[in-house]
Amino acid sequence: MKITRFSADRNNEVKQFVLGVLAEEGFGYDNLKDLDLDDINGYYLQSGGMFFIGIHDGKIIGTSAVYRKNEHKCEIKRIYIKKEFRGMGYGKELLLHALDYAMDECQIIMLKTDRSLLKAINMYLKYGFSIIKEEDDTIFLHYDA
Repeated sequence: MKITRFSADRNNEVKQFVLGVLAEEGFGYDNLKDLDLDDINGYYLQSGGMFFIGIHDGKIIGTSAVYRKNEHKCEIKRIYIKKEFRGMGYGKELLLHALDYAMDECQIIMLKTDRSLLKAINMYLKYGFSIIKEEDDTIFLHYDA
């Protein structure tokens, strides 16, 4: 897998990829939570964040992103791997790419995920995150540098 930075000409392709992965996991489009996918450049890059794309044989197989919430705080988001490419270390690579970027840009790094995504939660814990709060079906994590 080759990891590249997002380019605006791939916005629709990335949006369809993310929505496809969400659908595979039983999550539908959410008008509020998925609004960032309509303008990835504006939401992530123009706020000082970053969006990474994992490419294999010319097709998107994974994503990760860093959203800059303010001068000191970043949130890692959109870590997705196409189902047939899971278990190969690609999720780890995309997480670490986002984490490296966030560590260079922010002092506080957060992440939130659905409680049902146990493999993802275990990966986050393995790479230095700790759970700080659980609310409804959401787990909130903080990176401990």
